[in-house]
Amino acid sequence: MSRYTQLVSAPAGERRMRVAVVGAGLAGLTTARVLQDQGHDVVVVEKARGPGGRMATRRHEPWCFDHGAQYFTARDPRFLRHVEAWRERGLVEAWEGRIGVLEGGRILAAGSGTERFVAVPGMSAICRTMAAELADCRFDWQVQSAIFEADAWRLQAGDNSHLEADALVISTPPDQVGPLLPQMFLSESVDQSLQGLDMEPCWALMAVFDRPLLADWDAAFVNEGALSWVCSQASRPARPDAAAWVLHATPQWSRANLEVDAAEAAAGLLDAAHRLPDAACAQTLFETAHRWRFALAREPLDCEALWFGDYRLAVAGDWCAGSRVEGAFLSGAAASGRLLGCGYARPVAAATLTRSGSLD
Repeated sequence: MSRYTQLVSAPAGERRMRVAVVGAGLAGLTTARVLQDQGHDVVVVEKARGPGGRMATRRHEPWCFDHGAQYFTARDPRFLRHVEAWRERGLVEAWEGRIGVLEGGRILAAGSGTERFVAVPGMSAICRTMAAELADCRFDWQVQSAIFEADAWRLQAGDNSHLEADALVISTPPDQVGPLLPQMFLSESVDQSLQGLDMEPCWALMAVFDRPLLADWDAAFVNEGALSWVCSQASRPARPDAAAWVLHATPQWSRANLEVDAAEAAAGLLDAAHRLPDAACAQTLFETAHRWRFALAREPLDCEALWFGDYRLAVAGDWCAGSRVEGAFLSGAAASGRLLGCGYARPVAAATLTRSGSLD
């Protein structure tokens, strides 16, 4: 029995790796979960106060807003299996909203046949659950630099805390990857792989009105003016019953207003909202805006994840695989697969994770 226990508890790849994952969005958390399930020691570090990235939920009592990713689809069978598991756990429900397309001043029904999902009670629920099930997930931990030397990674935070690892996964927006890698040979390799990848910004307006913004629709794709998307939050399962709406600006409007303050952005988007059909009389009860500086890749890569085998470095994110929630999951899974198959051979003693410093 002791030999059997030793066999089945051995990590995939025969050698236990110490892996640091930067970013607690869906891509980073997927990587971490796969590696942990395969017997490796993983620590996730995230500069924000909680997980989720653009799968975020903003709460302004008594209202809440999914101000980033609005919903997701599941086309790849690998992702669909996980979506079904999340549904069984009560983390995901189908969203059967009345969705239209606004063009030429008229709203027509969007094409049918697409099954859309949302996390409940907010889009952040999936990532929060995944983070809670990891052995070590640290928030308010902002990486200042990641240096590869002596066959190991050393990550330094702004408060002089650090951690060491055998492998590194970076799942931040691509514009933030290069600055984390001060060594010229590393940053040049990464920058060359990311050449030509442009990220579009998006201003998001969170607003509450005294009536539905669109009388006969729960959401609409907008093909004119400053807006690209408007959505009733109450139309989603398990959300508060209030006239709370999220409105996304177009990339063009967001770029033109990228550096304005949130109040000015909110005012501009509210003006655009009141130009929607039958929305002119809606009175605003609450509004705030949030800028997603790196929202969507203009032309996503087609690689699922970047891999730099000489340094045991993987770079992942939805921008590798379609700029969708499904793409983030598939990218994280691909990054973990690269690490599991890298042939890491240096023996590593069974590690314990310490909260105050390195992976020991």
